[in-house]
Amino acid sequence: MGRVLSIDYGKKRVGLAVTDPLQIIATRLTTVSAEEIWGFLSDYFARESVELVLIGYPMQLNNQPSEAIRYINPFLKKFQQIYPAMPIQQMDERFTSRMAFQTMIDAGVKKKERQNKETIDGVSATIILQSYLEGKKFLK
Repeated sequence: MGRVLSIDYGKKRVGLAVTDPLQIIATRLTTVSAEEIWGFLSDYFARESVELVLIGYPMQLNNQPSEAIRYINPFLKKFQQIYPAMPIQQMDERFTSRMAFQTMIDAGVKKKERQNKETIDGVSATIILQSYLEGKKFLK
């Protein structure tokens, strides 16, 4: 069984989270700049067995895609061109940044670290991944 990699793609930063090989636990991996994502993915896929990639897809309250799809759709298209055999799944990422911020407050993370957008992006990717894992439990 391979890992599941979660990507919270942003114009400036990309938050990444990953499961363990048994797909039980979601863990924040890192945050990289949007310019570095392709090199990071190439290195990561060479080192690790990844079974599925989840891509956060921002939706509005009316279930229509948000304006952020202007830069996420080109990322998705390029990802599919570079990694045509890699299964990908879009996950609704609405409210993940707010949830990440609240999670950090609940965990006692200091204010200065909560203001670090890289941390928020990484935690958001973890929340997307954890939501996927929890949904998968109910499908069994």
